[in-house]
Amino acid sequence: MTVKDDRLEFEEHKKKMSLALGKDEVAFRQSIDTLIMLDKYDYFYQWSWMGLPIIQAPADIMATQEVIWNTKPDVIIETGVARGGSLIFMASLFAAMGKTDGKIVGVDIDIRAHNREAIESHPLSRHITLIQGGSVDAETLVEVKKQIPPGARVMVVLDSDHSRDHVLAECRAYGELVTEGCYLVVADTVIGHLTPEQAFTKRSKVWLQGDEPLQALKDYMAETDDFEIDPVLNGKLVLSSSPGGYCVRVKQ
Repeated sequence: MTVKDDRLEFEEHKKKMSLALGKDEVAFRQSIDTLIMLDKYDYFYQWSWMGLPIIQAPADIMATQEVIWNTKPDVIIETGVARGGSLIFMASLFAAMGKTDGKIVGVDIDIRAHNREAIESHPLSRHITLIQGGSVDAETLVEVKKQIPPGARVMVVLDSDHSRDHVLAECRAYGELVTEGCYLVVADTVIGHLTPEQAFTKRSKVWLQGDEPLQALKDYMAETDDFEIDPVLNGKLVLSSSPGGYCVRVKQ
């Protein structure tokens, strides 16, 4: 018996449902309400990747994996190292994909000694380069650019200081490093969907609407036509810390 090859239909159905979900305001607001409820249990802090804490929502981990697999960057730059799990996660994808020369560049103004030790002693550390410094400082950017080989495909994840001005400065500085067909990911855009009463308060600093990553991304997209927000990928990002934050470079 011949079984129909339905892979294309399956993918088209996924796309259709993602676009529909992206337009469902009720589902999105319910997702936000759920995240607010879960935050009292430190939901974003409960996950790890190969032994190191990865402070992200599971939906964003899956979305980032899809992006990396589909676009196959050679270099991924992430601002905001935290405890290192995200760097290890991306390095593990490079290892699984056989990208022996794949490089993850982690940038942070304060890489604490115990976190550096955990990252640099990890079996996947060969893929990772750590740079300590302010992410938009001139000296830091020089060091970051040194890590990009000629012709490399580059992806960027912005997940450091979440103030509007800082994220906008990062978008301007790092957006130009992203290569055509690759992604700029602006993390924690969910903050822009929260009222002051809903704001996540169990953080070292509380960010409010207007002074957060979503506002920075909106302002950046208003001044450039180099990027488009991926409607399919972002459409399914409910229960996510970065809805609307996945942008693909459409021209170089």
